[in-house]
Amino acid sequence: MAMFVHLTSAANAPRIRRAGIRADSWGQGGARGVYCFPVLPSYTLTHQWLRELARFGPKGALVAVHIRLDDDQEVLAGHYGDRARGAQRPVSAAEAVRRIGAQADPRGWEVFLSRAVGAREVHRIRAVPQVSGWRYVPGAHGTRPCTCAGCRVVGEYGSRRLRERHPHPLDGPPPPTRVLLARIAAAGDPGDPAELRAALHWFGLRRRGPVDRLARLASHPDPEVRADLVWAVRRWSTPGVAELLDGLADDPHRDVREVVAMARAD
Repeated sequence: MAMFVHLTSAANAPRIRRAGIRADSWGQGGARGVYCFPVLPSYTLTHQWLRELARFGPKGALVAVHIRLDDDQEVLAGHYGDRARGAQRPVSAAEAVRRIGAQADPRGWEVFLSRAVGAREVHRIRAVPQVSGWRYVPGAHGTRPCTCAGCRVVGEYGSRRLRERHPHPLDGPPPPTRVLLARIAAAGDPGDPAELRAALHWFGLRRRGPVDRLARLASHPDPEVRADLVWAVRRWSTPGVAELLDGLADDPHRDVREVVAMARAD
C-alpha cells in the first residue's frame, strides 16, 4: 500500500472521516478527482503545498489527510507545470512514490487520483503547522513577487503595501476610454495587432466599456486580437457582452473558441 497526504480545510475533517474525500478537483484533461502527494522522509517536502493552497483555498487552518492506495492504483504524476501541456503520465501509485522520491528537487510535483477516496482508504487526519512549504512557485523565496494583475491576489495580506513599493507598469489605473478608443482608431483598419492588444489590455482592467465600439475587432484577421477582445470584455456588466461572446464562441480559430469557454467558466 502506498501512502499519500491530501491537504484540505479543517472544516472538512468530520465529513472525510465519515464519507471520504470528494472528487471535487479538476485535473489534466478536465478529469475530476483528488490531488495528493507521497509521504516522503522529509516532512517539509511532504507538506510543501500547504502555504500555496492556503493562499487560494478556504479560510482557516488546513489539515493533512493520510490516505492509503493500492500499489497498482493508477494515478497521474508529474510537475504542476506539465498539467497544462497534458504531459502528466499515468503510473501506478507505487511508481508515483518511487518517481517523486527519486527527484533531486520534488518541489512542485503532484499526484492526481481521478476518483473519490473512500472512507476506508483514509488512514488518519492530523493537524499540521500552517507555515510549511513554498508560495507562488518553488524557490520563490528571495525573489521579488510579481505585482501584475494576473499574479497578485486581491485582498491578500500585505498586497497593497507590496504594490506601493514595487508598482508594475501594467497595474493601472487604465487610461480614459476616449484615449483608448483614439489609440484603436489610430491603429488603422483592420489595425496593427500590437497596438490593438495593448489597448485591449487596459480595457480589461475596466468594469464597463463601449462594447459597440469594440465589436468590429471580433472580425480582425489576427486571432490573438480576437482572443484578447474576449479577455477584455468577459467581466463587463455592459449590455451586449453576452452577444459578442456568443459570436466569438463559433470563431474559426480553435484558440479563440477555447478562450471563450474559459472566460465563461471563470
